[in-house]
Amino acid sequence: MTDPQSMSDGELAAHLAETAGRLAMQVRASGLVSGKALGNAGDATANQFLCHAIRAARPDDALLSEEEKDDTARCDISRVWIVDPVDGTREYSEERSDWAVHVGLSIEGVAKVGAVALPDLNGGTVLRSDQVGALPDPAVKPRLVVSRTRPAKEAVALAEAIGGELIGMGSAGAKAMAIVRGEAEIYLHSGGQYQWDNCAPVAVAQAHGLHCSRIDGSPMAYNGAETYLPDLLICRPEFADRALELVASLSD
Repeated sequence: MTDPQSMSDGELAAHLAETAGRLAMQVRASGLVSGKALGNAGDATANQFLCHAIRAARPDDALLSEEEKDDTARCDISRVWIVDPVDGTREYSEERSDWAVHVGLSIEGVAKVGAVALPDLNGGTVLRSDQVGALPDPAVKPRLVVSRTRPAKEAVALAEAIGGELIGMGSAGAKAMAIVRGEAEIYLHSGGQYQWDNCAPVAVAQAHGLHCSRIDGSPMAYNGAETYLPDLLICRPEFADRALELVASLSD
């Protein structure tokens, strides 16, 4: 196998995401735990692998993981790996396919490199920022991916305004990759997220030519001391202006 230290950042991100996803699948297949305990076990196993592997392969870089105590010394380091070992633990525990593993790399506060593994989809799928294909044609009726239980009011209003359809889905990574995969056109979220929820998905989505921003139109910024990053818009470029205009009108 190629030495991880000699891999490109994109290759490393994809390798880590795929391997962590496979480990989480093995934990679930063991049948030893279920429910919330399964989610915790999958998270812990994937996180341990990711943190050890990143520190070994990129010892000079910093790390921010949902499952690790944050060391804000990372704010003084330009290259920071931002990971979510299991994004969508509820879906993972319920043996659904809409959960993901996120491995992103922020450079000078920008999501530059990313891989999102969807381990339960088609026997395992990894979408990455260094392997980009053309976007599929959009649907005639725009599809908006939203939370299964708490769809953002802005997304509901946008769907009504453009005659769109709401599709409930779990993980933030699964939602973002649905746009990349051509299964939806818009992901508008305002219900609260953290940097690890969207760094890798944003890196992948941007590489594929999608619009990515906060819902006020400002850029997504990473490696700030505050890890909370509450909202985002990921969509096909042709829907960006309409979505941002509608969000602005709701806040007037």
